[in-house]
Amino acid sequence: MTADFGMRRLVLAALTGLWALSSLARAEDAALGSLDTADDVRGWDGVGRLILGDHGFCSGALIAPQLVLTAGHCLYDRVTGVQMPLEDIEFQASFRNGRALAYRKVARAVAHPDYRFSAKDSLDTVSSDMALLELSQPILLPSLQPFDTGATPVEGDKVAVVSYAQYREDAPSIQEGCDVLVSEPEAMVLTCSVDFGSSGAPVFSTIDGVVRIVGVISAKAEADGKKVALAVPVAGALAALEAALEASRQGAAFKPKGVTVLSGGVDIGAKFVSP
Repeated sequence: MTADFGMRRLVLAALTGLWALSSLARAEDAALGSLDTADDVRGWDGVGRLILGDHGFCSGALIAPQLVLTAGHCLYDRVTGVQMPLEDIEFQASFRNGRALAYRKVARAVAHPDYRFSAKDSLDTVSSDMALLELSQPILLPSLQPFDTGATPVEGDKVAVVSYAQYREDAPSIQEGCDVLVSEPEAMVLTCSVDFGSSGAPVFSTIDGVVRIVGVISAKAEADGKKVALAVPVAGALAALEAALEASRQGAAFKPKGVTVLSGGVDIGAKFVSP
C-alpha cells in the first residue's frame, strides 16, 4: 500500500488577510532528504510508519515509550467512516530499507474528542485532526527515545517534518527549514512539501538544540501553485487526547469540560475547494 486513505489534496483558493501570495511565491522550498542510513536517522528514530491494514499507511511519532501521536483521520475507513479495528494497525518504529527497529500492535486508539471524521475537507476536521495510540508494549530501546512536545511556533519560525510518503515509504524523509506561514491555536500552514502517507507526521521545532514535536500533519494543500501543508498544533490538543485515552482505559466515554466547539470551524481566511 502506497497511500494513506486520509491525506487529502486541497486547494487554498483565497488567503486574504493571512499573508500576501507574493511572499509565498518568494518562499523557496526546503530540500527534502532521505534518512537512509543509521547515521542519517540518528535522533529521528522515534518517527515510524503506521500500517493501516490494507488501507495504506500514515506516519507517527513516539511521545512516550508506549504512546504514538498521529492524525485522527488515519484511524478511519474512508468509505464507511468507521474506526478501523485495532488489530489492523501496526507501528513500525524507524522503518527503513525493509526493517524497523521495533514492531508494535496497538492496544488503544483515540481521536481528539472534537474530531469528527468526514470525507468533506474543512477546517472543522483539520483543527482537531489528531490521535493518540497506546501500543501493546512499550518500546524501551536506548536508541529509540520518545520526543518531547513543545509550544506552537509563531509565523516566520522555521520547522522540520519527518515523514513517510508515497514513493518514499521505504525510509523516512526529512524536510528542514520550512516556514510557518500561518500560526493559529487550531491550525498552522507550513511551506513543507508533504504527500500521501505523510498524514500524522510530526512537525519539529528546535530551540537551543532541543528538538520537540509542535504539530501533526493533517493535509497537503496548494496556494498560488505552491505546495503547503496544514498541521494541527500539539499544544492545544494533547491534554484532551491524554484525557480521552485515560477515559478509554477506564472504559468510559470522555466528556471534556469547559470546551467550546466553534460553529463552522476556525476561520483562518482560507477557502477549501476540491480540485
